[in-house]
Amino acid sequence: MTPTRLEITCPDDWHLHLRDGDALASVVAHTAQRFARAIVMPNLKPPVTTVAQAEDYRRRILASLPAASRFQPLMTLYLTENMPVEEVARAKASDNVFAVKYYPAGATTNSASGVRELSRVYRVIEAMERHELPLLLHGEVTDPDIDIFDRERVFIERHLMPLRERFPALRMVLEHITTRDAVDFVSGAPANVAATITAHHLLLNRNALFDGGIRPHNYCAPILKRETHRAALLQAATRGDTHFFLGTDSAPHVREAKETACGCAGLYTAHAALEFYAEAFEQVGRLDRLEAFASFHGPDFYRLPRNEGRVVLERAHWLVPDEYPLAGSTCKPMRAGESVAWSLVQPAAY
Repeated sequence: MTPTRLEITCPDDWHLHLRDGDALASVVAHTAQRFARAIVMPNLKPPVTTVAQAEDYRRRILASLPAASRFQPLMTLYLTENMPVEEVARAKASDNVFAVKYYPAGATTNSASGVRELSRVYRVIEAMERHELPLLLHGEVTDPDIDIFDRERVFIERHLMPLRERFPALRMVLEHITTRDAVDFVSGAPANVAATITAHHLLLNRNALFDGGIRPHNYCAPILKRETHRAALLQAATRGDTHFFLGTDSAPHVREAKETACGCAGLYTAHAALEFYAEAFEQVGRLDRLEAFASFHGPDFYRLPRNEGRVVLERAHWLVPDEYPLAGSTCKPMRAGESVAWSLVQPAAY
């Protein structure tokens, strides 16, 4: 029998886009209601490439939180081919920077400053391995001759396997995985390799891009894949494997940036993130394993204490608004105008 109430240790989001300025103020409360901490992506304009910039960004996030919120942003640096090796040591010594993010140049939103050739950052990666600072990977190639649905698989074969051989002790997170290939690679890797899985990749396959017409609000990077890949992700997330943990990749965009001839990649899911994961786990009868995936595996990998607070969900349908305010405009969230099966009744501790 499906439970109607779910109480778990307060979870964390290990991959989140909060943007900046008015956009940040518009979205941060949704995450703070559901998660105690989040790894915050550094792909702002300009990107967050230094510890000093990360500290400034963290202060802006904290200033945007609702009163009495205890949510903690965990900061990251944007890896560029110009990053000095010394910045790695500064990051490791910081109390607030927890990882460095690799974007292939041109792979996704605000990735133009990303890495074009991995060998050009080997000295930085070597320092990261030495300082045990995790490398977070957007695992896609961007070659125009590679089919968009194959970019993750080719990245694993062409770059990730050699990277693991060259830096065997490097702590790596392959983020927002989308394929059975990624599941197989991470499952067979040692404990210093992990992966995050989004709620939208657990719930949607690539048919969602073309349901009755082109659906720009379901376009994300990495792109949604075949049903066989979605099933592999769901199995990986729900089987108790400590290699895998929660990372929403929630990415807010104003509607004008999505509903256009060349729209931005990203789904906004923070408004119902935990509820969406509950739906996914319920699909395969594994709600009992949501707590470990959402609340234990991530902190254990990042060598942080597990949270002490609790959140509570109840099985009660609610209707997602058609839009949320975003930086003077609006953002269309995942499942806008439709229902969600689970409701948050006791949010993250304030």
